[in-house]
Amino acid sequence: MSRYAVIGGGPAGLYFAALAKSLDPTREITVWERNAPDDTFGFGVVFSDETLDGIAAADPEIFGAMESEFARWSDIDIHYRGRVETSGGHGFAAISRMRLLQILQQRCLDLGVDVRFQSVAPTAAELSGEYDLVVAADGVNSLTRAAHAEVFQPSLDVRNCRYMWLGTDRVFEAFTFIIAETPHGPMQVHAYPFSGDRSTFIVEMTERTWQAADLTDECGPMRLAELLGDHLGGHKLITNNSKWLRFTTVRNKTWRHGNIVLLGDAAHTAHFSIGSGTKLAMEDALALVANIQRHQDIPTALERYEADRRPVVQSTQRAAQASLEWFETIEHAVGKAPEQFAFNLLTRSRRVTYDNLRQRDPAYLSRLDGWFGDGNPPLFQPYELGNLSLRNRIVSAPITLDAAVDGVPGDVEFAHLVGKALGGSGLVLTGRTAVSVEGRKTPACTGLYTDEHVRAWRRITDFVHSQTGSLIGVQLSHASRDLSLRVEDQFTEAARRAVEAGFDIIELQAGHGNLLSVHLSPLTNPGLDRSFPLRVLDSVLGELPVIVRISAVDWAPGGTTIEDAVETAAAFMAHGAVAIDVSSGEVVAHEKPAYGRSYQTPFAERIRADVGAPTIAVGGISSYDDANSIVLAGRADLVAIGQAQLHDPSWPLHAAASLGYAGEGAFWPAMHRAGSRRPLSAGRPRPQLSLRPTEDLVHRRWRANG
Repeated sequence: MSRYAVIGGGPAGLYFAALAKSLDPTREITVWERNAPDDTFGFGVVFSDETLDGIAAADPEIFGAMESEFARWSDIDIHYRGRVETSGGHGFAAISRMRLLQILQQRCLDLGVDVRFQSVAPTAAELSGEYDLVVAADGVNSLTRAAHAEVFQPSLDVRNCRYMWLGTDRVFEAFTFIIAETPHGPMQVHAYPFSGDRSTFIVEMTERTWQAADLTDECGPMRLAELLGDHLGGHKLITNNSKWLRFTTVRNKTWRHGNIVLLGDAAHTAHFSIGSGTKLAMEDALALVANIQRHQDIPTALERYEADRRPVVQSTQRAAQASLEWFETIEHAVGKAPEQFAFNLLTRSRRVTYDNLRQRDPAYLSRLDGWFGDGNPPLFQPYELGNLSLRNRIVSAPITLDAAVDGVPGDVEFAHLVGKALGGSGLVLTGRTAVSVEGRKTPACTGLYTDEHVRAWRRITDFVHSQTGSLIGVQLSHASRDLSLRVEDQFTEAARRAVEAGFDIIELQAGHGNLLSVHLSPLTNPGLDRSFPLRVLDSVLGELPVIVRISAVDWAPGGTTIEDAVETAAAFMAHGAVAIDVSSGEVVAHEKPAYGRSYQTPFAERIRADVGAPTIAVGGISSYDDANSIVLAGRADLVAIGQAQLHDPSWPLHAAASLGYAGEGAFWPAMHRAGSRRPLSAGRPRPQLSLRPTEDLVHRRWRANG
C-alpha cells in the first residue's frame, strides 16, 4: 500500500488527492489544510475549454459537478474611451472558488481521502520519512520551498503594479477589460462572471497611479467604487480579505527533492491577466498522477512529471510575463484609437494573434482590417517613409555577409540583396557597410568609400529598381570603439556616394557596439553624450532620408534602459531621422535575454508611443501572423525579417499567397508569378500543439491553452 502526504488543501492538493485515490483506492492519502472547509479567499476562477477537456476525461464526476455551475462565455469586451470593442470565439468558463473547493473536498471525502482541516502539517522533511510521496501544494508563500531553498533554488520576482481582488454583484456578460483613465492615472479592471449573481472584479494600476490616488486597504474598495462607478452601473463592490498586493512570479530551478514535489503556486505562478493559476495547478495534479500511474518508482515518476510539465509551464509563464508587463506599462499604450488599442490588448501575450482571431471571429478581424486600411492584411498596406512610398510593411533586415574583397560588394552580395528584393520586401537593407578602411569590422566587410564601391553597388541597385518593386537602402557604419575618433567627414562622403550608388535611403548604424553606439551607453561612455552621434546624423542628412538603428537596452546592469532609448530616439528624430530601427544588446557582453530576441518588439512600441516616431520592429519575427499582429496592434510601423528570409528569400510573397492577397502590396516578378496562386493548404486549420501524452490514464490527449 502506498502512502501519500499532501500539504495544502487548495485546488492543486485536493485534485491530486482525488485523482490518485480514484485510480487506486488502496492508496492512503492524507491532506493537511490549515483553514476551515468553508474558508476561502478570492472569488471566481477561470478555465479554458482545452483545460476542461482534460478535467472531464480524468474524473467525470468532478467535471460534472463543476459544469453544472459554470458561467460560460466566448466574448472578450474591452471598455476604452467610451467604446466597447468585442472579440468572440474565445471559449472560457468560470466557477466560484469556494464552490470548486467544496466539490473537490466532497470528492476527496467520498473516496476516503483523509482531509484534515484546521491542521498545520508536519514539515515536508518530517513527512518524507513516513510517506512514500510528499506533495507540497502550499501556495505562493510555500514553507516547503523556503525550507529546501538550496535544492529548489527559487526565483521570486515581485512586480511593480498594485492590485486588489474584489467581487461585484454586477454580472458581466463576457470576460471584460476596463481601462479607466482617472485623474490619477489609468486603472485597469479584469472582470468576469462566475455565477448567476456574482463577478470577479480585479483592479490593477501602476505604483505611481496607486500613490497618486492615495489608496489604502481600508479605503480602497470605497474609493474604487467612486472612481469606477460608471462601470459598475449602480452595483456594489464586494470584499473578501481584499488587500492591495503586488504579484510575485515564482520560478524554481527544480520542483522535486527526493520524494518531495512542489505543485501549483508553490512551483510556479503566472499573472492573473491570462487566467492560468488554477488551470496550471489542476493540470499539474493531473500530470503528476499520470506519471505515478505509469512509473511505480516515485523518483522516476517525479522526474518524468517535471520533464513533461516544465515546457508547458514555461510557455505559459512567457505569455504571462508579456501580459503583466503590458499592464505595467499601460500608461504608454493609452492614446491609441479604440480599434487598435483593443487589438493590442488582445494580442499582448502572443497567445491570441491576427491569424487565430481570423479563425475565431472573422467578422471582427475584417472590421479591423477595414479600419486600418483598405481591408487587406496590414502587412501589405503601403507606408510613407520620409519622401518614399513603400508598397508594403516588410523590411529585409541588414545581414552582414563578410564576403567582400577590399570593401567591394560582389556576386554574393548581389545574389543576397537581389533575392530579397525579388522576394517581395518593401525595403531591402544592406548589411554593415563601412565608411572608411579603418571603419571595417572585418577585412571582408563591404564599404562605400571609393568610386569602385559606388560602381559595384550601382550594379545591385539598378537591378533592384528595374526588376522588382522594392526600395533599397545602405547601412552606414564605423566599427571602431575608439571614442576619440571624429569621423563626420567620412560619413558625409559615404552619404554622397550612397546617392551616386543609387540607394533610396540610408540607415545609420548607431547600435550593437559600433562607434556611434558606444557614445550612447553609460557602460561604454559614462557621460552618455549624444552630441557626437547627432553630429554624424547631421552630416549624412541631405538628399536621402535617414533611418537610425539603435540598441534600445544593453541587457546589462547599469546599461542603457528603455527610458534612455526613448530620449535618444527623440533626439535623433528632432535632428531629422525618418524612423528608428529598434534592436537591443551587443554593446557589452551580456547574457541572452530570458525571453529571446522577440522581446525587442515592446521597445519599438514604447519608442513609437512616447516619441511619436515611426519604428521598425527587429528580431523573432518568423511568421506572417507575428508580422500582421505587430503592424495592426501599432507595436511598430514596419517589421524587419532576418533569419526567416534567409531560410525563405520569398517570405513576403509567400505571406501574400498564404493570406490570399494579390494586390499592389505584393510585387510578383515574372519568374515568380506562377507562385502567386494560394497554396492548396492555405486556410486549413493548423494542427494544435499538444501536451506530452502523460494523460494515458484517461486514454486521450488534450491540448494546452493557446
